[in-house]
Amino acid sequence: MKQFKPNLIKVALITGGVAFGCSPTFAQETNSEAADEANVEVIQVSGIRGSLQRAQAIKMDSTSIVEALSAEDIGKLPDTSIAESISRLPGLAGERRNGRTSGISVRGFNENYVGTSLNGRELLGMGDNRGVEFDLYPTEIISSIVVYKTAEAGMTTQNIGGSIDLQTISPLAAKSTFAINGSYEKNAEDSPNPDFDNNGHRISVNYVDQFADDTIGLALTVASMESPRQEQHFRGWGYAGANADNAAAGVDVAEGTTILGGHDSFARSAMLERDSIAAVVEWAPTDKLNVQVDALYIDFVEDDVRRGLEEGGAEWGTGEYTITGVENGLVTSGYYDGFYSVIRNDARTQEADLTTVGVNAEYILNDNWTLEFDYSTGKVEKDIIDVESYSGVGRAGIDGRPITARSWEMTSTGAVYSDHPSIAPVDLTDESLIRLAGPQAWGAPIIGADAQDGFVNQPNYEEDLDTYRFDAKGYVEWGVVTGMSAGVIYSDRSKTKENNGAYLTAPSYPGDAAIPDVLGVVPLDFIGIDGILAYDSLGLFQSGYYTATDAKLVQNDRLGDSYTVDEELLTFYTKFDLEMEVGDIYIRGNVGVQVVNADQQSTGFSTTSDADGMTVAVPVSGGADYTDVLPTLNLSAEVAEGQFVRFALGKVISRPRMDDMRPNTQASFAFNDNQITSTDPENGPWSGSSGNPELKPLEANQLDIAYENYFSDTGYVAASFFYKDIKNWHRDTSVLTDFSDVYIPDLHQGSEGQTPATFLGSVGSVLDGFEGYVRGYELQGSLPGELLHESLEGFGLFASATFMEGEVDAAPTQTETRIPGLSEESYSMTFFYESDGFEFRVAATKRDDYLTEERGTSLALVDATKQGGTLVDAQIGYDFSESGIESLEGLRVTFQAQNLTDEDDIQASQADSRQITQYQSYGTNYLLGFNYTF
Repeated sequence: MKQFKPNLIKVALITGGVAFGCSPTFAQETNSEAADEANVEVIQVSGIRGSLQRAQAIKMDSTSIVEALSAEDIGKLPDTSIAESISRLPGLAGERRNGRTSGISVRGFNENYVGTSLNGRELLGMGDNRGVEFDLYPTEIISSIVVYKTAEAGMTTQNIGGSIDLQTISPLAAKSTFAINGSYEKNAEDSPNPDFDNNGHRISVNYVDQFADDTIGLALTVASMESPRQEQHFRGWGYAGANADNAAAGVDVAEGTTILGGHDSFARSAMLERDSIAAVVEWAPTDKLNVQVDALYIDFVEDDVRRGLEEGGAEWGTGEYTITGVENGLVTSGYYDGFYSVIRNDARTQEADLTTVGVNAEYILNDNWTLEFDYSTGKVEKDIIDVESYSGVGRAGIDGRPITARSWEMTSTGAVYSDHPSIAPVDLTDESLIRLAGPQAWGAPIIGADAQDGFVNQPNYEEDLDTYRFDAKGYVEWGVVTGMSAGVIYSDRSKTKENNGAYLTAPSYPGDAAIPDVLGVVPLDFIGIDGILAYDSLGLFQSGYYTATDAKLVQNDRLGDSYTVDEELLTFYTKFDLEMEVGDIYIRGNVGVQVVNADQQSTGFSTTSDADGMTVAVPVSGGADYTDVLPTLNLSAEVAEGQFVRFALGKVISRPRMDDMRPNTQASFAFNDNQITSTDPENGPWSGSSGNPELKPLEANQLDIAYENYFSDTGYVAASFFYKDIKNWHRDTSVLTDFSDVYIPDLHQGSEGQTPATFLGSVGSVLDGFEGYVRGYELQGSLPGELLHESLEGFGLFASATFMEGEVDAAPTQTETRIPGLSEESYSMTFFYESDGFEFRVAATKRDDYLTEERGTSLALVDATKQGGTLVDAQIGYDFSESGIESLEGLRVTFQAQNLTDEDDIQASQADSRQITQYQSYGTNYLLGFNYTF
């Protein structure tokens, strides 16, 4: 019988300080047994090869289909964030947001459909929904990461995409360590904003030790980071139908030709500050009892400024334009005769705190049975202050203001602007010309139709999660059943959002005034514009300079998007471990079932406007109670020495998005003359939305087959196929609706009494019951160079490719069938060299276009399409432990370059990839670091 040898795997796991919930006594006994068996010499391997060996051991030992990542040494995952590390694993793909890899897709499903846990306990995110923002979790606290692509009955975080478990070390099973990590960070692009610098740093301390005759273990990590980002950003408003009457002589404008309707573009600078403390205390007073307490605290603050221009273009800004170029239905060049440019000095500060504490007690009843109790509590609080500040050539309605006219040309990164052929340009950097007042007639009846000189969005979020779990597990001899576990889990979760906001009016209203304390000029040369004046809008707001008028008095989407969602889950599970021989093939696995009862309730508001324009809010509530039964099967057959065929079946669910479960409804009107006078419902003033508190979980039946061939300690090839039959999916619907019933003539009008040009607008809601599928193939391999030739010892290559396709039924009246996060092709490669203390590594990832979401009006999340791209990172380092210099023993230095090729992020219309809706360029990031282990 070609039987898998788990003891050899335990050697690799334990020498890496990974115990996976084992009691310390068991870990120590296993270590001794594994070392003695067959006279195996246990040699601890560190560095890149050590991490690959431990990760490979985890894959081999699992009966499920998993991917694994292990730190090179304690506190030394090879990236600045967890997101960057796991985005290179097979079947996973990272998504950059504002220059950082933050979101993660697993097998085509983004983080909202992926469960995330810390030491097996569900982990709260710091975003709007359940998805975890992985860039906010420091790598220093993590020993290993396991991605479960197939589900097991005992997992509470099984999801349609998969589950990601972040694992800290077991201090009683790890060696005593005291290590300091530090780095200096700098972006290749200088800060375009005069009040932000371009320097950052990281510092962390890791401490592990044992006390009281090795019955008490402590692991402590303290980490602090400041990380800068610079960004050039073009955002197209959208593409309107072009008027053929505006074509220049000799230019043919066919019916259906589209034209850029406007843009808001800016130069962004940001600084992320993150302080975190993680601690693990383990106590094993007897051979039978093990108690472990885990705690994690993260304090996160990000400040950023976005300074640039908002300008209406053809159709949506002005009807006075000339088309000079058309290619295949898209206007590629032209000029428009005037728009009063809005200079935007926007600033945002985000603050979030996460606290999570877990207590686990494991008691060995006898040789066969163990009882385990686990309690965890988590809390997240997040506050955002996002200030918009408008300035320009003078307040709307003042005579004699110069108007901005421009020529433009479409490129692969959006529009590039130049001077109008006959109208003189306006100098937007002239302090004597630019005034701190809204140049467009923006406002609301409560403040005046032209009194909006800015706006502040101030949403705040609070989320709590408490979980209790009791398990019994043991060994049995019931034929092919060799073990079983059963348990009950209760979780209570609550999330609250308050969508606050205010209109800002300058003290000079109804006149205008000069900008106080100009900081300098921000260049916008990446779109062909010289620049604009910079000032501290956040400081002005916080000092009380502006008059702030509470927007919830008149904006229905304030209380209309404020809610509380409560969710209680009661889960029962049973899992049976299987071992058998079929012929000469040894088969392991498990079969089980999970029964989940959900009670979800939510409260919020239904909002409309009265005859005076004031918001009328009526409290509403809703909810549902239902039960899901989730069977799973995992089998792993060792068909030859080191070769495994794995098979899995399961029914999995993902809980509905928290914001979709709100009971709110709303109808809104935008007091913006450009929208009020537009005949295009897409650019009109009317809109509405509603949530759905009765949503059932997203559901899929899935099949997985994999072949894995491990031909050396760090070498293997694998191929897998998966199919997910989606039985319930949620879709955002958008129905064109006539708002005539809520029209109030004396209220719903422009600054000069204009009647809305259209009464049509979109009403969005969320429905379930849609079906679809995702299927794909994964190929991966790890090749140590010495297997090819002894001269290549130290070289290594890890590579993977994933090919997927999938779709879900479109919502009524809609055409969108894509799944958020799914790229049809994605690739990853890491090439490295490690010898005599020297190491070199190049890592690259590539993915196709995919559906995502971004923040739109009032910071609401809206769908967007990213075109994908290729990210290349590199690292070079030296470990002085190999130098023979005793005074430098324990020192390791590294130099990293992130986004080495300066890859852009581009979003475009699904219908035409030339219709660029967003372009972002971030530059290359450099880090010089050290690690010193005492």
